Amino acid sequence: MSAAAVPLLLIFLFSSSSVAADPQPQSDASALALFKSSFDHPDSVLPSWSPGSPPCNATGPSWAGVICFQGIVTGLHLGNMGLSGNVDAAVLSRLLGLRVVSLVHNRLAGPIPAFNRLGALKALYLSDNNFSGEIPMDYFAGMSSLKKVWLSGNSFTGEIPLSLAKLEHLMELHLENNMFSGRIPADVPWPEKMMSFDVANNRLEGEVPESLSRFNLSSFDGNQGLCGTALGRPCKAEPPELAPVDASDAVGSPAPDSGKMAATAAAMILLLLALLVAVAVVKRRREAAGAADFNALGSDNGEDGEVEVHVPSSHQTQRHGSSRKGGSNRSERSVGGGGGGGGVGELVVLNREKGVFGLGDLMKAAAEVLGNGGLGSAYKAVMANGTVVVVKRVREMNNRGGREEFEAEMRRLGRLRHRNLLPVLAYHYRWEEKLLILEYVPNGTLLYLLHGDRGSGLDWPRRQKIIRGIARGMSYLHSELSQTHTLPHGNLKSGNVLLSSDFDPLLTDYGLHPLVTPSVAPSALLAFHSPESHNPSPKSDVYCLGILVLEILTGKFPSVYLGNNKGGIDVAEWVASAAAEGREAELFDPQILVGASKAAVTDMERLVRVGSACAEADPDRRPDMREAARRIEEITGGETSSAEGFGGELLRRESLNERSGRRDDGDGFGFAIS
Repeated sequence: MSAAAVPLLLIFLFSSSSVAADPQPQSDASALALFKSSFDHPDSVLPSWSPGSPPCNATGPSWAGVICFQGIVTGLHLGNMGLSGNVDAAVLSRLLGLRVVSLVHNRLAGPIPAFNRLGALKALYLSDNNFSGEIPMDYFAGMSSLKKVWLSGNSFTGEIPLSLAKLEHLMELHLENNMFSGRIPADVPWPEKMMSFDVANNRLEGEVPESLSRFNLSSFDGNQGLCGTALGRPCKAEPPELAPVDASDAVGSPAPDSGKMAATAAAMILLLLALLVAVAVVKRRREAAGAADFNALGSDNGEDGEVEVHVPSSHQTQRHGSSRKGGSNRSERSVGGGGGGGGVGELVVLNREKGVFGLGDLMKAAAEVLGNGGLGSAYKAVMANGTVVVVKRVREMNNRGGREEFEAEMRRLGRLRHRNLLPVLAYHYRWEEKLLILEYVPNGTLLYLLHGDRGSGLDWPRRQKIIRGIARGMSYLHSELSQTHTLPHGNLKSGNVLLSSDFDPLLTDYGLHPLVTPSVAPSALLAFHSPESHNPSPKSDVYCLGILVLEILTGKFPSVYLGNNKGGIDVAEWVASAAAEGREAELFDPQILVGASKAAVTDMERLVRVGSACAEADPDRRPDMREAARRIEEITGGETSSAEGFGGELLRRESLNERSGRRDDGDGFGFAIS
């Protein structure tokens, strides 16, 4: 995710064994009251934090932003609450069960608060505030349990603390859009289990440590002084030190070879000047190219961590649209001047229903980093007219059939219409990288709603709805792409499932396997992490669906997402073991068991069995996608009856209606682009 999209509360981060001691709820209330008093205008920003009510209320509403487990405060998610002032974090050390703190998107200022007093903390989210100053090098030394640290979008200065690199369990670190300087710590190797890392848009310099070379280039954008093999910029050798000059030589008689020495010095000065001129010319050319191909997204910071991306004024945008009705199959080309393979090129619009814009509009948009994945980085772009889109910058699609094949695949994907697919709105082709433009969905990904801290409220009815929608989207993809794609999706995981405001799932990153560079596909696409990784098939998508279903039910982070299986849990093996011992009820995320009826628990157990069947190691023992989706539909009690067959005639009618431009406006499901 991102400078803007910060994770939600991860329920399974809380370990009941680590809070077995009685923290005395009354003490929790007094500690929170002191914490509240450190904010400006505390009663107006946190009115529900009243001394007359308990923070964790089993019979009524708890205090706003307070997460509890069995009457114990385990998390604080106080994002977007208009908080300001200097945070008194030390008082939170009284909350013995506290594991997650999120203060994102507020106006908090001053140096980093004393959260290092909370030794058991597992997730700390401080993104998008006004914190500033240097962070002590040993700040994180006593926080050995930390897994997630988000400090992006502040004004921190100084060097990145070495104590961060020493956190053995660290999985996510986001420091982008600050003013960190100096070198990235390399004295110790960074944790192997770290799956997300971003230091873009700082003032860092020196060589990128080898232990971080596995992360995408976008993780280091906007740091002109960084170099190394990971960035494709070899570091220059350190210049030799000049021998000291003897003071007596400086004031005594000229040496016999003083003329030659003077000539040599003059030649060296001229050479240095020539090199400076050459560097300036190269830099200017690179900056011009960067403006054209969206590289400027990673350079200069504007206010609030935003980046202005400009197209040279000489580039005039021309638009050519089809006159056919029923815009679902139309494409529009916006041609930027300059032509040629290395110029701005063109923006091809595949879906005009979401709004019409050109490459010039896109390039001038204010953008912020959302995150990066196996195929590239993603940016939120806000255009001048208020239109908001996501721009995915993909560099790993270079070694296949060239532009013609790429455009054919984009047209094929652009024709897909389903309520559980996030459509590709437009694309921009260049040989060295491509831009995919998608609709912006502010609710974020399922990954961070399950394992982050934004107060997701993912209760059982919502998770049931999400599983059903994912299955429907996958069945549709397999119905539409099975003849042309070995992997109709190829990259199904919780990070590629977005959620609408109504918690309808939207699949993204689908159908890209034919375009991905073959050498990159095994590491970039999750289907290649299935047991049959060397020979993926449509059943590999079924495996990914099974893992995702088990992730949603258990709340556990699957180790298969990390590629090297170092971190997370092998959910398929764990579930199979528990099921064999008759302990299925112990598998479920405690959050979905609260208030669940006996019938709901029975449905959970049935879905666990479906997920396990889909995640079988032997692909021949897995159901196909249509059968898997039918079983899920039967259990979750969706609108489509099992008699019609999921992915059957009703789904095909829905697809035809959407392609012809007809929309079902009665379901409250919208795709507003802004």
